[in-house]
Amino acid sequence: MQYMLLVYWNEAEHKNAKKEQKAETFAAYAAYTETLKKAGAYVAGSGLQDSSMATVVRAPEGKATVLNGPYIESKEQLGGYYIIEADDLDSAVAWAARCPGARQDTVEVRPLMVY
Repeated sequence: MQYMLLVYWNEAEHKNAKKEQKAETFAAYAAYTETLKKAGAYVAGSGLQDSSMATVVRAPEGKATVLNGPYIESKEQLGGYYIIEADDLDSAVAWAARCPGARQDTVEVRPLMVY
């Protein structure tokens, strides 16, 4: 079954982190991604640009309204994601616990719907 690991982080903290801290974070995510790949659990994943780069689209009656910037004002923003293969929720949670984002930020685990 596939699960999405949604990594939420405090953008301001990460923006203001020292260069060495950013390099450590990047290296930790690279190592985690490699571990997922070697285990055959990796399907996809990516970091996201800053939420100020987001565009929100709503089209309640077929007419699009476009807003720039984050959808909500929040301390934590979606910073990236992984899509993984796992046998069950317990396995997905175990992978989430190993994600660098789980150490200081938040990782949400959601099963994907298969169409």
